Amino acid sequence: MNKQPSLRTERLILRPFGLSDANDVRRLAGERAIASVTLNIPYPYEEGMAEEWISGHQESFEKRETANFAIVRIEKEILIGAIGLMLTQEDQRAELGYWIGRPYWNNGYCTEAAKTVLRYGFIRLNLNKIHASHFKRNSASGRVMRKIGMSHEGCQKQHVKKWEFFQDLELYGILRRDYQAEQFSKKTDKDNS
Repeated sequence: MNKQPSLRTERLILRPFGLSDANDVRRLAGERAIASVTLNIPYPYEEGMAEEWISGHQESFEKRETANFAIVRIEKEILIGAIGLMLTQEDQRAELGYWIGRPYWNNGYCTEAAKTVLRYGFIRLNLNKIHASHFKRNSASGRVMRKIGMSHEGCQKQHVKKWEFFQDLELYGILRRDYQAEQFSKKTDKDNS
């Protein structure tokens, strides 16, 4: 059995979800404000949905299909959101997805977690590209993508339907070579200061 690792940042632990997280997932992801800006989170978030979602994580990780992490604040060990990679192994790429519970917005947690997951994807999973998308009306998600070094790759007009409304998707991506060049540049700048 291939066990999913935990990752650590300055303020966060990114760890595999456990069934004990189900109530917090349902409470946080179940808010209409979260569901309205994500493609795959249902509303209402009904009893049993979180348990079903969490139950499939380990098998999906073992098959190298996904790597889903609970975002937990180190201080008080509070679950605040989720972040993950949906892997396409034959193309050495993954789609990054995330959500943060509304009480924890505007604290930089998503950017902090996303930087760590990028590093994990490129270094540990040997990916060539990581991409992400957001509804055009969810500009906060786009800011996270830009902060972690992703480039805007285009817009797919009315590409998906959420709650009977067609949504434009803004597309972002970053290649391993660009990620490595940015990391090298940061290290060089730090060494020269």
